[in-house]
Amino acid sequence: MSGVTPGRRAGWIGHAVLALFAAGSLFPLVWTAIAASRNTTRLAQTPPPFWFGGNLLRNLRIAWTDANMGTALFNTVLVAGTVAAGTVLFSTLAGFAFAKLRFRLKNLLLLLVIGTMMVPPQLGVVPLYMLIAELSWTDRLQSVVLPTLVSAFGVFFMRQYLLQALPTELVEAARVDGASSWRVVWHVVFPAARPAMAVLGMLTFVLAWNDFFWPIIALTQNGNPTVQVALTGLGRGYIPDQSVIMAGALLGTLPLLLAFVIFGKHIVGGIMTGAVKG
Repeated sequence: MSGVTPGRRAGWIGHAVLALFAAGSLFPLVWTAIAASRNTTRLAQTPPPFWFGGNLLRNLRIAWTDANMGTALFNTVLVAGTVAAGTVLFSTLAGFAFAKLRFRLKNLLLLLVIGTMMVPPQLGVVPLYMLIAELSWTDRLQSVVLPTLVSAFGVFFMRQYLLQALPTELVEAARVDGASSWRVVWHVVFPAARPAMAVLGMLTFVLAWNDFFWPIIALTQNGNPTVQVALTGLGRGYIPDQSVIMAGALLGTLPLLLAFVIFGKHIVGGIMTGAVKG
């Protein structure tokens, strides 16, 4: 018989497959850094470069200056953080109401909320822009924060989670003990929903960070740009400098990686806790 057991062989195969997927996932980021360290002439050659050059700091400095990246990063952190916090809060409250409270037309209202997910966001651009223009919010951050403070997906996601993770008896026991609605939410609903809130917050933060369609309409590059709006100013000209564009994309990606490194373990731990409790 062979010295390697079937279970150990299966473990090595699983680790090899995971390593291949990890390498494939990291390759675009690594190649972006490689392209940011080269120049446009070298990037246009065949085959393209697959190792780092010596222009990384120069290209990062140009991208930081030309794209007003300092202001853009601050604005994006503010916008994405506010949108994530608002979406988590309001979606949890609405999800709890749809999951555990009794009120008239609950199912109809839930269907209407879910139905909004099927409406293309492009259909609301013209009336939304007319509204922010009437409020004098053009090129101001509230124009991209307030329309996205709650999402139908977030409401549905939290509702589905709380249906399973929050026992109805626990809510009723808190009511019997004389707890008000806000005490029930704070001491019962939020602790039970913490794993799903962490996941929804991370997903919403990433989506808000990468949002381009509405911010490019509501904001300008020279005013209050987000990262995605600021990056549109790079590479303009008769021959775009692809290496500077890649450097700007790298600057816009690094904060997301840093956030995942800091909070990723807590999010995964919250998911596992919720799975065990379920």
